[in-house]
Amino acid sequence: MSEEELIELKFRLYDGSDIGPIRYSSNSTVGMLKERIVSEWPRDKKIVPKAANDVKLISAGKILENNRTVGQCRVTFGELPGGVITMHVVVQPSLVKTKTAEKKVDDMPGKSVCSCSIL
Repeated sequence: MSEEELIELKFRLYDGSDIGPIRYSSNSTVGMLKERIVSEWPRDKKIVPKAANDVKLISAGKILENNRTVGQCRVTFGELPGGVITMHVVVQPSLVKTKTAEKKVDDMPGKSVCSCSIL
């Protein structure tokens, strides 16, 4: 029976600080990584995600899907034997907040407001 492969990951936050590095099983899903990030998020930050759905993980310029495993994303990660893979963490507002913000913009007739979104 072969030993399960462990991949060392760290997560870069918006202010340049990191969570990790931590070793994860290649069978861990991206959703599981997000839950761990939310649970270990430093509480002294201005922006704090409330749930795993508020977080997007980006590796090699691609947004990782929740149902994919770390092993399945291996091609995205590349081959770094013994190296630590850094993923960028983006916190996005929940859909409820976005709809509230859009409503406020509509309530201000005559105001020029940019409604650009980065996805």
